[in-house]
Amino acid sequence: MKKLQHDECGFAAALNAIGGKWKTMILWEVNLAPRRFGELRRLLPGVSEKVLTQQLREMETDDLIERTVFPGAVQRVEYSVTAFGKTLNDAVCVLSKWGKEHERHMAQRQQAVQADLSRPAA
Repeated sequence: MKKLQHDECGFAAALNAIGGKWKTMILWEVNLAPRRFGELRRLLPGVSEKVLTQQLREMETDDLIERTVFPGAVQRVEYSVTAFGKTLNDAVCVLSKWGKEHERHMAQRQQAVQADLSRPAA
């Protein structure tokens, strides 16, 4: 996603942080529990390795998630939400609630339009 230019209200910065098809879903998953890369791939069907890697790096740069490397013969990496990322998750939940209400509102509106169209003309 193309980065939006800075604005005075901060909305562009917020959209830049969650922009992209997968960032909100990644944030949700790592908020539930720390996740390994392969686990995220399975939980997010349709995301490519390249895009997932890119989104994870951007979110790490934005301090929304942290990448923890566990030493060992086989390197294990986990991604988890940061304290700062949890604040974004709270904001996204509010936006999600609004989105669900918007869907209900639009469905009711569509039903009203269909009812008006099905009435015989006077």
